[in-house]
Amino acid sequence: MFYRPMFRFVPDGTKIRFMNGRFAGLIVSAVLSTASIILFFAPGLNLGLDFRGGVVLQVQTPQTANFPALRAALAEAGLKDAALQTFGSGGNGVLISLESRDSAAATQTSIQEAETALNQVAPGSKILSTQAIGAAVSQQLFAQGLEALGLSFVMILAYIWFRFEWQFAVGAVATLVLDTTKTIGFMVLTRIPFDLVTIAAILTIIGYSTNDKVVVYDRVRENLRKYKSMPLRELIDLSINETLNRTLGTSGTVFLAALPLALFGGNALSGFAWIMLFGIVVGTSSSIFIAAPILLFLGEHRLRRSAAMPKTATS
Repeated sequence: MFYRPMFRFVPDGTKIRFMNGRFAGLIVSAVLSTASIILFFAPGLNLGLDFRGGVVLQVQTPQTANFPALRAALAEAGLKDAALQTFGSGGNGVLISLESRDSAAATQTSIQEAETALNQVAPGSKILSTQAIGAAVSQQLFAQGLEALGLSFVMILAYIWFRFEWQFAVGAVATLVLDTTKTIGFMVLTRIPFDLVTIAAILTIIGYSTNDKVVVYDRVRENLRKYKSMPLRELIDLSINETLNRTLGTSGTVFLAALPLALFGGNALSGFAWIMLFGIVVGTSSSIFIAAPILLFLGEHRLRRSAAMPKTATS
């Protein structure tokens, strides 16, 4: 015997007309994605150490770090390119990022200069760790990261095309591209470092968003076969309403799981978690207001014809 859940995001039998907002959804999405592309070129992403090369010193000061004094001391020591960032929750954790140098000796000299400037401002400070990545390695990592993103789109296109029909695949991939560009814009605005960790977050978002769209698309395909005379616009609204509780429940669960990491995860995890939170909101909304309208614009007759001849591999 099955019991109905005590809590539901929306009551059963909702008849929200989501497709009434299809033009507004597509226009807003296009504007945000275009703005994100512009931001990608100017001012651009805040490349992390993985992609720009250099040295990061993880420092602990005896008291709350005085960032203005630290910046002034580093600039006076000739390290004007040094970037400072806090980590941890005590206020005395500092990440000092230095640009790549031409040689190992020059890199070591810059580290010593940073250590000297640090002790002048905050005597008793400790360098907890030093991480260095060469420029050639960082460029290779950057290229491989972009290749991973591109390959993920190709594989998703092939998967959905095989499982559904080409109309669904085009809608899903187009929506994922829009989701990804918005995420890039979010990273530019928040100055979250773009590194291997954030690429992992973007790939996770792509996977989550794909799963969310497959759920909606699967219900659309079922209803195409079930309601052969229903107008496609009404059928898509019906499909979204029928999967809305599942969509909101899954999104809410993942959001609540990532929220503590964003708030208390520290420097290593906060960037990943904030991107996840943003991606969950964007991916969930795009399944309703972007992916579904694209299906509607592809034309009812094409989808009806495809639904009438289902692929045996997906039956």
